[in-house]
Amino acid sequence: MTSKIILLFGIFFCGLSVILGAFGAHALKDKISSYYLEIYEKAIFYQFIHGIGILLISSFKYNDIDFTFPLWCFIIGIFLFSGSLYILSLTGIKWLGAITPFGGTLFVIGWFSIFYKVLYN
Repeated sequence: MTSKIILLFGIFFCGLSVILGAFGAHALKDKISSYYLEIYEKAIFYQFIHGIGILLISSFKYNDIDFTFPLWCFIIGIFLFSGSLYILSLTGIKWLGAITPFGGTLFVIGWFSIFYKVLYN
């Protein structure tokens, strides 16, 4: 069941990236400053990249390695990193920027745990 949930997260995040990208390009371009639009676009980019990463890695069948931990790092990282940037860009609440590095750290932990698992398995 967990692998299905993770796969669904990856699909959802990728689809949502397209919707939020279109929303940002059309509905937000005249509503928020270029600075906040750039932050919003960065949130979309990292969400999309890690959504694709979730899809790819969840389909790996390499020596029966369990990639659950890094995939959950990506999922939680998207919520913290992209989620905080979405809210920051739409509300201007600057303290939310303090949450963003925690999501970024989870992205890094996820990628390097994949590296470690492949290297030592």
